[in-house]
This record gives sequence, C-alpha cells and structure tokens, in this order.
Amino acid sequence: MTNALFSSVSRRMLPRRALHPASLSSSLPSPPLHADQPRSNRFHGAGTLARTAVALLACAALAFATPAEARKKARHPAVSVSTVLPAPVMKGLERAHVPLTSVSVVVEKIGDRTPVLAVNAGKPMMPASTMKLVTTYAGLSILGPDYRWRTTAYADGTLDERGVLHGSLYIQGTGDPKLVPEELIDLVDRIHKAGITGIDGALVLDKRFFDPSTRDLPPFDDDTTAPYNVGPDPLLYAFKSLTFTLTPSPDGTVAIDVLPALSQLQIDNELHATRGACVGGETAATPTVTPEANGTVAALFSGDYPVRCGMRSINLAVLDHSQFFAGGFLALWQQTGGTFNGTTREGPVPVTAHLVATHQGPVLSDIVRDINKFSNNVMARNLFLTIGAVKEKPPATPEKSADVIRAFLHANGLPIPELTLENGSGLSREEHVSALSLADLLQQANASPVAQVFVGSLPVAGVDGTMRNRLKTAPVLGNAHIKTGTLRDVRAIAGYVAGADGQSYVVVSIINDPHAEAAREAHDALLEWVYKGLH
Repeated sequence: MTNALFSSVSRRMLPRRALHPASLSSSLPSPPLHADQPRSNRFHGAGTLARTAVALLACAALAFATPAEARKKARHPAVSVSTVLPAPVMKGLERAHVPLTSVSVVVEKIGDRTPVLAVNAGKPMMPASTMKLVTTYAGLSILGPDYRWRTTAYADGTLDERGVLHGSLYIQGTGDPKLVPEELIDLVDRIHKAGITGIDGALVLDKRFFDPSTRDLPPFDDDTTAPYNVGPDPLLYAFKSLTFTLTPSPDGTVAIDVLPALSQLQIDNELHATRGACVGGETAATPTVTPEANGTVAALFSGDYPVRCGMRSINLAVLDHSQFFAGGFLALWQQTGGTFNGTTREGPVPVTAHLVATHQGPVLSDIVRDINKFSNNVMARNLFLTIGAVKEKPPATPEKSADVIRAFLHANGLPIPELTLENGSGLSREEHVSALSLADLLQQANASPVAQVFVGSLPVAGVDGTMRNRLKTAPVLGNAHIKTGTLRDVRAIAGYVAGADGQSYVVVSIINDPHAEAAREAHDALLEWVYKGLH
C-alpha cells in the first residue's frame, strides 16, 4: 500500500508548465516583512485522508540509521540503495568546493522508506530553516489545523455614563504569531462595542503564557535591529518591527510613511531629495531611533536621498515587546476615538476583572503556510512555545516544547535520538537533525491527517515563497514542494518532488560547510535529477 496524497493530489494542484505562478501565491498575502533574512547570515529561509493511509504509520522509523540499517528495517529490503551522488550534483559541489563529508542526502519514493539514494544519511546536521518542518508538522498534529490563538481584554474598575473606564484595562496574550494591525483592530473594535470609549487608568499587559526566560534573548548575530532577530512573546505585535517607506519628489522633499503606527513614535524628517545617481540611498533611508526620557521614541532621518533611488522600504526591529505592543494598541485605540489617561505596565489579570472582548487569530493552517512559505523565524518560535504551553501548563519554556515534540514523534514511530531543538525555527547553531530523520518525518507527514495542509504550506519550485526565484525555466517548475534553509555555512532543502515518470519522491539534502552558500547549484541539480526519474 502506498500513500497517494502527494503523488496524486499534488499533481492536480501542480500541473506541469500550465501552472501560472499567481495560482498558488495570489491568495496568500505576504507577511509585512521577512523576519528570517539576516544581512550577514542570510536565512531564507516557503481534508482528512482515507483511514487506510494510517497503516503507513506503522512503518519503522529509520532515524539515525546507516544505509545498510535502513535497508534492513525498510518494508522493501530488496531495493538497492545508491551511495553515489548523480554527476550533475557532484559537479555543483565541486564548483562550490564542498567535500562529500560536508553533505548529507536522502531520496526516497513516497510510501517506501528504503532510500534510493543515501549519502551520510544518519549524520546529525545543522538543518537551518528546514527545522521548521519538525515544528510545523508537530504543531498541526498536536494542536490541530483549526487551532486559533486568543488575545483577550479584561476590565477592572467602573464604567461611567460616558463610557470611560475608571480603572485598568488588561490585555492577555497567548502568543498569536500574526497579531498585525489588521488583526489587533478587531480587538480594539470589540472593546469599543463593549461600551468602553476611554481608559482613565492603566493599560496592563498579561504575558504569563510564556516564561520570562524566553524574552530578550541574545540576538543571533550583532544586527540587533534586524527583524529576524526578534524573539518570541505572548503579545507579539507586527513582528515587533517598523516598516519605513521613503518616497522622493522632484521638489526636493521625501515623504516618509511608517507601519504600524505607534502612539509614542515621532518622525524627524531632515531628508533632502537630490539629483544624480542612486548613491547613499540605503544610508539615508535608515533612521536613528532613540527612546526619549519623556517616553516618546524619535526616528531621525537625515542626509541626501537621490530621486533615482525611487521608493524604498526598510524594516527595523525597535523597542521591547511590551513597549511596542502598548504603542501599537494605543495608536489604534486613539485612531478609533478612544481616550487614554494613564500608564502602561505588565501584570496578571486579577480575579476581580471581567472579560470584555476576545480576538481569535487566524487558524493554524494559515499560520503554518506563512511560516513555511516565507520561512518566518518569529512566527515559528511563537508556535514552538505555544505547543509547550498548550500541552503542558503555562508558562511555556523551550524545554517543555522540545519534550512535547519529542514525545509526539516517539509515540508516532519517529524516535529521533539526534534531534536537538532550541527554538524550533532553525535560526540556531545548536539545533541538529539528520537527513534520514527528516525524510522519515516527511514520509509520515504525507501519510497523516494533516498531509494536505502540511504539503501545501511548502514553497513551490519556481512559483512562490523562498523557491519563487529558483528553477523557473527548469522542467521541475511547479512540481516540487521544497522547504529551504540557508544560514552561514549551511544550505538545505527538504520536501517532495512529483517526478515526470509518475512517481513522487521525498528529497532531503543538507550541507554544513564554509562554502555551503555556493552550493545552490548542486541542490537545484538534485531536484532536477529526481524530477527526471533519477537519471
């Protein structure tokens, strides 16, 4: 028996050549920013099945096994396993100066865990963003595709005839990864509909869902304002990042727009639009952001901005999570006519407070799509901690979440002894997994009740997500769902390929080497080789 989800359903989703790129990408709005693209360490990362498919879950996991052990444990031991990489892949590695000892590759047919190609298959590797496959598959299976995060408002005080709350308004977060302005405004509107038009007291943030130790973690690198370095938070708002958009005019002025609005943010625009070549535009477009003693935050833009640079946007992570959320909430509150005469602080919702409003975020299936298509580290980290908080008692810790995920995998026939989880996003030097274990996980995910959501969340070669600019003129275009991972010294791909021969495959390849960044050609060659029927 073989699972038919990817081999048949995916073919209907991904017709060769006839597939228009917009058909898979237009329905999904891109997140406001790509939080996983470091400047110095570029990180790209992006129906329930028939019950008979569940029988595939009984296949023994091949975690951390050698090719010989894999053949011994597999369902079809007579199938031979190649340990020689295809010539085009070898040429790509040679051009990149990557030795075979730095490479780990597994290729399997869907429904058959005997590898048809296995090179260093059981070697623990830094997977970069392909670790998101572990987090998202576990999240979908443990929480369910329809799981929704809740952000709630409570009032503690008296409400006068004008709708002014004489007391505190509490906002309690549970880690919604996509609490952007379009979502938070729903909570603001619901509070207004409850009769509250003003707050004469404190705005209090209840962030007990995640342990305090998960906050203000050291950034991955020295670029502290980079959105990819933003850590998790129960009240994560707009990825804790501002998007400044500059638009020059021939009259010498430069307009500056910012999203999202923060109540305490003040823009000091000293830019001058100039003629000539686009030189120095990026420097001028990057503001100096300074918190002031009076509680405001000043963003200073100064210098010359050439008109030829055109409209340009820059994303910056600023402030801490509580300051950012409070500023964003109060900006929306005041934009909708609300008044505020008080202070902001953190604290638990008291037993005397009563529920005022609840906002439910997007379903997890949509969140997973954003995480995998666009390889969003911040969203992945919030999902990772949510798994621990929901299955264990809050507050969540990385240790709780890692234990829950390992227990889930083990209970479903995937004991992965080499798996090391730190934050679930892959933006880490401490996270490890083998190519063979990722292949096992992909096989099981494709045979699971969440298969369609999971497979559909992966970037499509040449079409969308982090694969949109790869293999656009190759025959494999539109016929591979591939999660990518790129970190300094790491390049990885993992996912599914629908071959031209009618057979579908699981493909995993991880490179850990100082020259890994130059090895993209090798990975593209591997996907093309698999698509062409392994020849």
